[in-house]
Amino acid sequence: MTQTNTTDNWPQVRQAAIEQLPAQVVEFIEQCARQPHPESQLISVLHKVQHHCGYLGEMQLDAVAQLLQLPHAKVAGVASFYHYFRLTPRGKLIIRICMGTACYVKGSERVAERFKEELGIEFGETTTDGMFSLEPSRCLGTCGLAPVIMVEDEVYGHITPDQIPGLIEKLMVQAQQKQAYETDSQAPNRK
Repeated sequence: MTQTNTTDNWPQVRQAAIEQLPAQVVEFIEQCARQPHPESQLISVLHKVQHHCGYLGEMQLDAVAQLLQLPHAKVAGVASFYHYFRLTPRGKLIIRICMGTACYVKGSERVAERFKEELGIEFGETTTDGMFSLEPSRCLGTCGLAPVIMVEDEVYGHITPDQIPGLIEKLMVQAQQKQAYETDSQAPNRK
């Protein structure tokens, strides 16, 4: 079956959609669009977009809808239905709080509440400065250190609510130092 475009400005719409996504994602979407039922590839496409962009923003969702020739409502509906799709950007540092049984019994709920209070966000949200995202975890596999949090790949055990403000400050300093180092290493050598 040949698909026809009914819009007079399809080339401009297509180009605008292409500009919202990395080239390899566009290529994947175009391959999927040539299949007999491109809508059946929607979840795969959304995974690929999220992998490359970090999340599924409105512009990315619209680009997917345009390139697959699907209604925007269908694309946005699928993206918002499945919990593994993120519709907002994640922070530079992701704080995962273990909510598994051992951690829960040892007070992870109080630790989570203190993080929420200090950062002003809930689980699944990102601070306004884009620095921190807060996520629950079912288990981090370090029950002997309960309650546990993980920031990036570093595990912090025996965490208490009173430690949270100092830990946040420490993480901010480390992130700023890392950013300064990356900025310096990317700057051209000056004589």
